[in-house]
Amino acid sequence: MQAVQSYIQANRDRFLEELLDMLRIPSISADPAYKAEVSKNADLVAESLRKAGADNVRVIPTAGHPVVYGEKRIGPDKPTVLVYGHYDVQPPDPLDLWTSGPFDPVIRQTDLHPEGAIYARGSADDKGQFFMHVKAFEAMLAENALPCNVKFMIEGEEEVGSAHLEQFLNDNASMLGCDVILISDTHMISRDTPSITVGLRGLSYVEVEVTGPCKDLHSGLYGGAVANPVNILAKMIAALHDENNHITIPGFYDDVLTVTPEERKAMNEAPFDEAAYRKELQIQMVHGEAGYTTLERTSIRPTLDVNGIWGGYTGEGAKTVLPAKAFAKISMRLVPNQDPEKITDLFARHFNSLAPPSVEVKVHYHHGGYPVVTPTDTPEYLAAHKAMEKAFGKAPIPQRGGGSIPIVPLFEKVLGVKTVLMGFGLDTDSVHSPNEHYGLFFFYKGIETIPYFYQYYAELKAGAK
Repeated sequence: MQAVQSYIQANRDRFLEELLDMLRIPSISADPAYKAEVSKNADLVAESLRKAGADNVRVIPTAGHPVVYGEKRIGPDKPTVLVYGHYDVQPPDPLDLWTSGPFDPVIRQTDLHPEGAIYARGSADDKGQFFMHVKAFEAMLAENALPCNVKFMIEGEEEVGSAHLEQFLNDNASMLGCDVILISDTHMISRDTPSITVGLRGLSYVEVEVTGPCKDLHSGLYGGAVANPVNILAKMIAALHDENNHITIPGFYDDVLTVTPEERKAMNEAPFDEAAYRKELQIQMVHGEAGYTTLERTSIRPTLDVNGIWGGYTGEGAKTVLPAKAFAKISMRLVPNQDPEKITDLFARHFNSLAPPSVEVKVHYHHGGYPVVTPTDTPEYLAAHKAMEKAFGKAPIPQRGGGSIPIVPLFEKVLGVKTVLMGFGLDTDSVHSPNEHYGLFFFYKGIETIPYFYQYYAELKAGAK
């Protein structure tokens, strides 16, 4: 490993420049206007894999955006690691809140990142994190120190729910066969307190439409006599939570897995500074479901949040209209045992029941995913634990994450293997927000840590035979 680490140190500047080139591509999967840019980014990922030494590198079309595949097989008796990541990114809006261009990466020093952080859309989610694996692979291969077979599957639709990945997995199950999935698309507690994600929340993402009159009306001539869809939508959304911020959808909590008091106690022993949390977010007080801590609300409890709401006139100046339609996008984060299809159906029925007869309601399901909990007693997890402890000088804490990665339960369903979620981001990286950034410390620390995972995993698998 010493030669591998020396190679990494000698090539740090080049690794960074190559990542910056990738961050300059606006690979926004949600917007069809950026289809060509998404494809361009896929080609760059493929070229990066080829330069790193991967074989059989291909950009494979899907019904949506392409998947990039590459591999290096060193022996049939060696374990196989499948690295998953995504090169697509979230839309950068609102643009006026960025301090620099979302696709013009800059490096700025902060109190949290004295070595500097890369400010750009996709820097932490997930270009910076999957690129660590490409560079770690390059270093191991360059020093003839790769102890496992490696496969890469880097997709372009994660930010829109990985809609075509199940079909891709089914069609290519043999090609993707492996012993473990390795993903870096999650966070750790801090640079001083490493952690490994052992659970993810599921997701149901819907869009609702409330329709009143056949067209926008004059609010003076018709106001008070005709239903205003924006007013009604606001009331319907407000009714989805009670005074304790408990979700009011009948049956919503029926399948929620109960977490024992002992587990909750252990979870809350993780370092968490609420004052620093509030300061970072510039809020006066935390807010959430009564009876639970912030750490619990963001991991073991389901949520319902409005992600966007619009209707009527929103341009400059005033226009006194009574809107014909109102819309909202709503996401529900789910916890173990909750089924996204069941939750979507419960939501749709309840939401329709909240509407008065003066409007019509439509609920459109966008995408979703199942929650997942990963075991902590397997060779795969133990290898990650040992690797993090080696690199950080401190044992990592197992921690459940609040986000969703729809592909994780699909991997287990189709390929029959578990996933290790060894992420190197921070909750404060402004993922999905303006000014997304990724600390250089974490980018380089990830590249340094990953080779240790391969080393320990190969040793643990050999010892288990």
